[in-house]
Amino acid sequence: MITVSTDKSKLDIPFIQNFLKDVYWAAGRTIDEVQTTIDSSFCFGIYSDEKQIGFCRVITDYVVFAYVMDVFIIDEHRGKGYSLILINAMMTEPKLQHVKIWRLATSDAHFLYEKFGFNSLAHPEKMMEKIITSK
Repeated sequence: MITVSTDKSKLDIPFIQNFLKDVYWAAGRTIDEVQTTIDSSFCFGIYSDEKQIGFCRVITDYVVFAYVMDVFIIDEHRGKGYSLILINAMMTEPKLQHVKIWRLATSDAHFLYEKFGFNSLAHPEKMMEKIITSK
């Protein structure tokens, strides 16, 4: 049985960190850093028979803005529609229904997010960023 939960106490932090440490967007993220990101975010775990198989988190103020991050389903469970279940749970979460602007970054999953109304930035020329590579 597949379930999605926002209960942070159910999250398997070592499982999440083990996946994230090897992906391009989070390479090298330590377990302490993963814990900090979880503590500071609204999180979703997806489970198959109580065993975690995926994760995503949202950084938000619950009214104006939400940024989706660290979305994944582990390899052996991909291709079964579980990412749709996870993103649908996120987008229909009652606590996030007042958010007006949703953003995310992806290199390869545009097809997934487009199903939930995500599009390219309407005005990318207005966006700015600052990246700090190391301290």
